[in-house]
Amino acid sequence: MSEMDLIYQWFERAKNDLICAEHLFNDLYPKQIDISCYHCQQSAEKALKGYLEYKGIDIPRTHNLVLLCQICEDINESFSDLADNCSDLTPYSVQARYPNEIVITEEEATTALKETKQIFNFTICLVSNLEQLLQN
Repeated sequence: MSEMDLIYQWFERAKNDLICAEHLFNDLYPKQIDISCYHCQQSAEKALKGYLEYKGIDIPRTHNLVLLCQICEDINESFSDLADNCSDLTPYSVQARYPNEIVITEEEATTALKETKQIFNFTICLVSNLEQLLQN
């Protein structure tokens, strides 16, 4: 597998998590808020890791979006604009999957979807040859 194929796969999986998050929140009744937020976090994580792969940086084994964003910011200071989004989404990596860990409102889930789209679109625009992912 080529390096570009691996990068593409990171972003393809990020896109698939975003699609799942939107479907679980928008199309199901009752809305699947917790698992939608989990997929938001996963999408953002994979997009950030895809960017790190693109830049040839060793990808840490972490779900901490704040840490991933800081590493990305070391490469491109514009990532500082995503720091709050990453901070908001990080708790959904684990806490959203278990009872009594976190209560997520519909408004918070709507925000999570918006923030995830911002992270996905920002990172994918920095990687050449991935325009087809934005079009679908």
